[in-house]
Amino acid sequence: MQFLRAILTPLVAATVLAATAPLVLAQNRGDETLLEMHQAFRKGDRSKLAQLLPAARGHALEPWAAYWELKARLGEAQPAEIQSFLQRYAGSYQEDRLRNDWLLLLGQRRDWSQFAEQHPHFRMSDDREVRCYALLIDQIKGTAPATAADEVRRNWYAQRDADDGCTHAAGEFFSYKKLSALDVWRKARLGAEANRPRAVRAAVEIVAPEALGQLKEALDAPSKYLSSRSTAGGRVRQELVLLALIRLAGGDPDGAAHQLDSKWSEYLSAEERNWAWGVIGKSAAQKLAGSAHGYFSNVTRSSHLNDDLLGWKVRAALRAGQWKTVSNAVDAMSDEARQDSTWVYWKARALLAGKPGEADRAEARQLLEGIASTRGFYEMLALEELGQRITTPPAPAPLTAEEKAAARANPGLNRGLYAILLGLRSEGVREWNYTTNLHQSGGMGDRELLAAADFACQREVWDRCINTSERTKSVVDVAQRFPTPFRSAVVERANAIGLDPAYVYGLIRQESRFIMDARSHVGASGLMQVMPATARWTARKIGMTNFTADQINDRDTNIAIGTAYLKLALDDFAGSMPMAAAAYNAGPGRPRSWRNGPVLDAAIWAENVPFAETRDYVKKVLSNTTNYAAMLTGQPQSLKSRLGTVGPRDAAAPEVNKDLP
Repeated sequence: MQFLRAILTPLVAATVLAATAPLVLAQNRGDETLLEMHQAFRKGDRSKLAQLLPAARGHALEPWAAYWELKARLGEAQPAEIQSFLQRYAGSYQEDRLRNDWLLLLGQRRDWSQFAEQHPHFRMSDDREVRCYALLIDQIKGTAPATAADEVRRNWYAQRDADDGCTHAAGEFFSYKKLSALDVWRKARLGAEANRPRAVRAAVEIVAPEALGQLKEALDAPSKYLSSRSTAGGRVRQELVLLALIRLAGGDPDGAAHQLDSKWSEYLSAEERNWAWGVIGKSAAQKLAGSAHGYFSNVTRSSHLNDDLLGWKVRAALRAGQWKTVSNAVDAMSDEARQDSTWVYWKARALLAGKPGEADRAEARQLLEGIASTRGFYEMLALEELGQRITTPPAPAPLTAEEKAAARANPGLNRGLYAILLGLRSEGVREWNYTTNLHQSGGMGDRELLAAADFACQREVWDRCINTSERTKSVVDVAQRFPTPFRSAVVERANAIGLDPAYVYGLIRQESRFIMDARSHVGASGLMQVMPATARWTARKIGMTNFTADQINDRDTNIAIGTAYLKLALDDFAGSMPMAAAAYNAGPGRPRSWRNGPVLDAAIWAENVPFAETRDYVKKVLSNTTNYAAMLTGQPQSLKSRLGTVGPRDAAAPEVNKDLP
């Protein structure tokens, strides 16, 4: 592990082993033990964990070693062992993580007395399932707040799949008549739409267990189910028909619309019909079908839809140029959703569409001023709607020596960095995030966050540097949020092939957060997250001879191939930064299809990208780019000018890189 010592020595010397640091840490000879224990934990090898644990005593990451060993056998551990662990590592992330695990286990066992004893000590309080158990205990004890049922419903709906805590709590609250049958059926609808049959079954088991047999047919073969029945008398049958329509709409919105319009509409309640049209409209909108707005127009009461369906109603209306519908759909959203900068911006744009009166202009201006900043995509667009440009915010007051020293002496930050540099990135990130966000109520203050970000920046752990600095509320440190590692390599390469260096930096920041050895779940690698097949194709295209896949993680090679591919994509899409970014994330075939239809303001086009990941990616790459341009040039910038418009390819224009993978 000589290479690791070379990396860790400065960190250990300056921080982890500093006399001011409140830790007693081992030398790097224990690193191998930690890595072995991590592998054993992943394999569930309890005997090896127990065998290696003594050798991890005194190591910087001893709390992780002890956590893995106990977590692997938590189901059989004695309460005294667990309490001993919690006391030994009191105040650490691992203490709270194990308490979280134990609370889940106690909830599953319905051991409400021990759960109630431990829950007040749970600092993170970020586990929905644990919260559902806690609310149920309060209900049993008669101490539940008036909002308990609403909170259980909210947490239950947010769980993508069936879990014990929120499902059990929902069932109990339903039996107490604190949740309605509609609340439970809506959970089943959400599960059907997301193709989560376990979640659907768990909900139906609460409200109509006798219908489980029919439910399987409705979900597995919705078209057959709908065709084989002539009526839907009674609430349960109506909801089963609706679940079948939802499942059918996912793949065939037009078929579901035909079934609903020609046969089932008269048998459903107004709320059920509106929900069905909302799901059909969403599915059509995700396919960028011109019929989407028409399907949403069949909804007679927008309050019958949830925020997700209303969001897709807004998107379909934007594509159709129906600004009044945009405004009405945003107004129908929950208070929380209406505060999202996305919907604030589009509500303001809707108010300004057509021939706005003075009252409309005043309301739009107030909405835009409420979000305008350099912090994100819609915040920047709001600035430009107000007649301003994007500039670099003033730097905050320099950190003091004392503020920096406090960050360097923080045990959790040190353990987080140590784990990351050791190769235990997931563990290190979780410990770092806990320390900055959750260890104390409300998380660190702005100055503490700036100092923690500086600590990570100095160690070139750029993802923690960026993410931590992004959490400040009253100040913005652009140098932390938008660092420029490898500046010479990036700028020289970008300029050499005619790319805006700010665009390259904006993309790298979103792709890898400058993590050299980053690797995605689909196999993309390095700073610019290049797929092996794409790398080989690009290398051939630019005449890079003797290229091998193992070169992808070489910094300069990764930059050369990534920038070359980005330039080829940009050329293929006639210089459209939004479409090239979408191609980089989702492959070029999809944005080639997504561009068909009306010519749109690129912000509307981006908001209608069907994939949530790509939609978010495009917006962040473009806002990153604009911030980097302001910083690199020192000149005011325009996000709007980078967006432009998006529409069908000019049929007369040649396809520049038709074989772009």
